[in-house]
This record gives sequence, C-alpha cells and structure tokens, in this order.
Amino acid sequence: MATVLATFSVLKDHVKLKVTQEAVAIDNIVFKLHYRATFLILLISSLLVTSRQYIGEHIRCITDSGLVEAVINTFCFFTSTYTVVKHMNATAVEMGELPHLGVGPVNKNDEVVHHAYYQWVPFILFFQAILFYLPHYLWRNAEEGRLKQLVSGLKLACLALNETSLKTESMTIPSIHDREEKIRQIRRAFIERIHLNRPWAYYLGLCEVLNFINVLMQIYVTDWFLGGAFLGLGNALAADTSNGQLDVLDIVFPKVTKCIFHKYGPSGTIQHHDALCVMALNIVNEKIYVFLWYWFIILAVITGLGLVWRILTMLLHARSTLFNKIVFQMACPGRYNPWNVLTVTHECHFGDWLFLYYIAKNLDNYIFKELLHKLAEDMQARQETLKRPLTKEEEPLTNLTQQAEHSFVS
Repeated sequence: MATVLATFSVLKDHVKLKVTQEAVAIDNIVFKLHYRATFLILLISSLLVTSRQYIGEHIRCITDSGLVEAVINTFCFFTSTYTVVKHMNATAVEMGELPHLGVGPVNKNDEVVHHAYYQWVPFILFFQAILFYLPHYLWRNAEEGRLKQLVSGLKLACLALNETSLKTESMTIPSIHDREEKIRQIRRAFIERIHLNRPWAYYLGLCEVLNFINVLMQIYVTDWFLGGAFLGLGNALAADTSNGQLDVLDIVFPKVTKCIFHKYGPSGTIQHHDALCVMALNIVNEKIYVFLWYWFIILAVITGLGLVWRILTMLLHARSTLFNKIVFQMACPGRYNPWNVLTVTHECHFGDWLFLYYIAKNLDNYIFKELLHKLAEDMQARQETLKRPLTKEEEPLTNLTQQAEHSFVS
C-alpha cells in the first residue's frame, strides 16, 4: 500500500479534487471532463506503465547462450521484439504445436511484425494528457479572472444579515453593505460592457471546439501509434473468439515475443542469439488502451453534444423567455420573475447572455435574484435614456461610446 501511495503522491500538488470557497466556475462539466478527468486518467496511466512494483520488470528474456540477463533484457526492450505472422495460430497453440502465439522457427522470407511501441507508451500518454489540458490553459489565460474578480466574496452573501462582516477560520460572511456594494459593482460592470462581451464568448466557444477537435485527433493518433489497431479495438473485443479465432489483444499486445541479439564470437565471427521475451508491460498496456477506446468514444460523443447545446443557446437566448428561464434555473436554481428575465436577456447579445449565465453559476440564487431585478431596472432606465432626445452635453459622450463599442467589437 505504501508503494501505491508513493507512486501517486506526485499528483497531489497538481490535481485539485476539493472545491474551495473561492473556486469560480468559468466552464462547464464537458470542459472539465477534458482537463480534469481525461488529464488525470492519462497521467495515472503514464505512471502505471513506468512503475515496476506492480508488474515487475517490463521485459524478461531468456536465452541458452550464457548471455548476461540484464544485457539481453535491455537490448530487446530498447530495440524491438517481433512475432512471426505464420505462427499466429491459436489452434496450433491449443494443440501444443506452438509454445506461444507468434513464436516459432522463422526463415528469411517469413513475414514478421516488429513491436517497438511499448518504449514510447509513457511518453505518448503524457503528451496526450498535456494536449487535453491545453484548451483549458488557453481559456484560463484568455478569461484573465474576470468572473472571479466580479463574484469573489459572494459565495456566502445570502447570509449577510449584519452591518459588519463575520470572519471564521474557514469562511468570511460579508456585511450587508459589502453585499450591496459587490452587487452594484457587478451591475455597473455588466451595463458598461453591454455588447462588448463577444470576445469573451468567442474564446470560450473556440476552446470548446478545440476540445472536440483534440479528442478526435487523439483517437486517430492512438490508432496510428498502435499500427491501425485502435479504431476497431472495441468491435474486435466484442467478436466471438470461441471458434479458434485470435483475440485481438494477443495480436496488438503480445505477451511473448522473439528477439535476436548479435555479438562477436571468440574468433570475430558474428553470432546470432535467439531469445524468448516475456512482455509483462503489455498486460498493463492492453488494459489502458481498452479503457481509453471506450473513454475517447464516450468523450467525443459528449463533447459533440456540448457543441450542439452551445449552438442552441446561440439561437434561442434572445428568442425564448421560457428557454432563458429554464437555463438560468439550471445555472442557479430558484424562482425568477419572467419580466426581469425578459428585460435583461432581450437587450443581450450572445456574449452578454453567456457572461450573465456564468455569473449566475457562481452566485447564490437569492443574490442572483436580487442582481437580476436590479439589472432589469438598469436596462429599463437605459432604454428610456436612449429613447429620449439627447441634450447637447450628452451627444459627444454618446458618439464616443458608440465609436469605442464599434472599434472593440471589430
């Protein structure tokens, strides 16, 4: 047990499983499946294939030539091993004609399959983990903590009942004045940046598309890495092998292989030493890639559905009050005045609507209900200001504001 904990202790400083009071949601559950779940799965898999305490030596080769075992093991692991195609016969193995699948006498013209991928498995898994984390890294840097700056300190604002703030060892309950001031700041920031949140939403949508492209790319990269055997791995596993057909795992991940070691003899003649190698590492490899086949397929489907949902929100956010009411209740459960929802969302472009949605995800329903009510009043006041004729003092300021909005959006 101690060795298990020691192996995975390197992850404790890099993986946060506990949600803290100040944690701010800047993405959705589909996004988290990429940079948290998949990243962690691939990282653990990379550690497993490099940990000898679970499977012993990755490769053990035997030969009757009197060679040093460590030398032949190292040589066969870092070069490659192979199996003979004509000996891939499960019936011959069952009848005792062959000792193992793919192992037997070989001639110069016999077709052989070399296996060298196992050297690169931990590096490929680690590189894939980095790629699954990359869109989140890009989005986090593009978002620049805007949501956290707005909603920080409001997690417990619904408990603000006193004129002074209350601090404990694990939490801080703001005062009534602090709560009202924070809500006023959110209102002001939202109104001042109305119609200017498009880049924020575009970055999020782009990173969600990157997630989808990445998972599809990883499926094909893994298939290329395994010599074209990954795409059909799940279907091949479901096939019936009781009629003497080979198990696909024994073909892709052979447990016993051949290796030829060359060295000079006493008189300078090159000697060829035939070795039989037990590939203990492939026991772990096959379990990892079978799981990844199912996981990548499920993740690709979920990510695709997430993109469909994003398109639906783009189409319906300004057309359906019922849709907005349902969506905001999902983000922040509670009862909201339909008129407030209609008033606020009617004036929002998609970027503003999405930014408001993520504000709702990070607030208590009582606080968001108050914020929505105040925003509706601000929107009405803004519309009344835009409808009435401008005074001479207001015209230059309005023109400058319109020019700033146009230049920022373009």
